[in-house]
Amino acid sequence: MAKVLMKGNEAMAEAAIQAGCQAFFGYPITPQSEIPEYFARELPKRGGLFLQAESELAAMNMVMGASASGARVMTSTSGPGYCLKLETLAAMTLTRLPAVVVVVMRSGPAFGTMKAAQEDYRMNGNGGYKVVTFAPSNLQEAAEMVYEAFDIADQYRNPVVVMADGMIGQMMEGVDYDKMPPKRTALPPKTWALHGRGARAGKKPQLLFLPDGMGHYGAKHYCETQLYPEIIRNETRVEITDVEDADIVLAAYGTAARMCKNVIRELQGTVRLGMIRPKTLWPFPYEAFEQIGPKCKAIVVPEINIIGQMIDDVRIASAGRWPAHHVGDSQNDFLTPNRIRDKVLAVWEGLQ
Repeated sequence: MAKVLMKGNEAMAEAAIQAGCQAFFGYPITPQSEIPEYFARELPKRGGLFLQAESELAAMNMVMGASASGARVMTSTSGPGYCLKLETLAAMTLTRLPAVVVVVMRSGPAFGTMKAAQEDYRMNGNGGYKVVTFAPSNLQEAAEMVYEAFDIADQYRNPVVVMADGMIGQMMEGVDYDKMPPKRTALPPKTWALHGRGARAGKKPQLLFLPDGMGHYGAKHYCETQLYPEIIRNETRVEITDVEDADIVLAAYGTAARMCKNVIRELQGTVRLGMIRPKTLWPFPYEAFEQIGPKCKAIVVPEINIIGQMIDDVRIASAGRWPAHHVGDSQNDFLTPNRIRDKVLAVWEGLQ
């Protein structure tokens, strides 16, 4: 497939279909509605199932049921709908059911506004669980992350979330589907999948609740002591730029990171800037901060929100070595490159 100009939501949907997504269950909500629209038009043509559920909660429970049958399944939503999906997402991590969830973020809390944002960073449901959470900063990357997410979900028997801010979903860029990540080989067989009464061949009914006969604490203990450390070792993703001799390091993801690159170019010769861009929000790339050089005096964390969320992980990674300053939206204005530039210059002046 040649490089094509696509809207971000449609690019992620096409990547999912090419990755082998067999069923999509969803519900329209701005700014991700083009994802179910694309699936409704394209997935049945390729032998898959599209179903618009009566709510986000219903859609996520359909995802859980279809995943339990061994199918590759996906849903998508925005912040208000993600809230409703979290109970089932937590249940899927306990029962070890793979699926892909795309979240195209908008401003909250609750129903909030239609304005694009980075405000779902902290959202998770009941219990101590983790899911790989990708954060793309361009459409090529968004498509690649969705494409790879299906293999990652199957490899670890765990859901995967692709968390894109609203601009990623709505902007248009070229996407080259010939450059998707290589398919992972030797994925574990889905021996746990349910195939209905006719497939039991006289066996007793199978109850899919806790995997491999584990009790509740056994399942949690396995995930927290074996599965999650393995994911951290293998799937942590980060882009690190010029942090060894930086005066100030920018830490940002998604569209905010794109703004940072513009600021770095603009302030070249005024202040030495480096950048750490997490590509996975979990696992968070804490070790990347160990590469920051001795000249660094501060970290600036641009986020498309008002009070900051990722900044707390940055402070943990900083371990008191550098102050971390947030810059984001104001009561009247969206985060812009100019706002980031002004914050960097103010921090730099204060350091002098």
